[in-house]
Amino acid sequence: MSAPYFEMPTSEPTPHETLDLDWAMFGELCRALALKVARDYDPDLIVGIERAGVIPAAVVASILGVEYFSIKIGRRGEDQEQVRQRPEIFSSVPPEVRGRRVLVVDEITTSGDTLRLALAAVRGAHPSEVRTATSFARTTGYQPDYSALTMDAEVVFPWDRQVFEGDELVENPRYRSTGER
Repeated sequence: MSAPYFEMPTSEPTPHETLDLDWAMFGELCRALALKVARDYDPDLIVGIERAGVIPAAVVASILGVEYFSIKIGRRGEDQEQVRQRPEIFSSVPPEVRGRRVLVVDEITTSGDTLRLALAAVRGAHPSEVRTATSFARTTGYQPDYSALTMDAEVVFPWDRQVFEGDELVENPRYRSTGER
């Protein structure tokens, strides 16, 4: 008997697949991520990837009762105008990682470029062990050691829903065309 045919999902979300997070749900996802980590790993400290990764990283560090540090990695330079094809590191790895168990945390992973870069940088600072975690991971592509949820939907984070245009807080232009809020 042959196996049924299943179409594999792609890593690109379709327009109708959107998860609009509120702060309460985001907090529960951070709690779930902390529990997954605590059951399998005992980090001495957490390194959050700036900008958005610092939010789940700080929450998870607080729940686990461990030290928190950050590293700035991104596709935009200091001017925020130019978007690079690949992410770059804009700060040094905290020296506190040396000889310690480290968890590197970001909010989401798709290609894995940012997490791989962070992982290489942290390993270069000689921790005793390093693992990765994200709030969300895609079903294909880079898989962190831990994630709260794996899915392909577009995620609207509560801190990203609205942005300033001039001196007004408005719906993020990124979501205007999809009608998502």
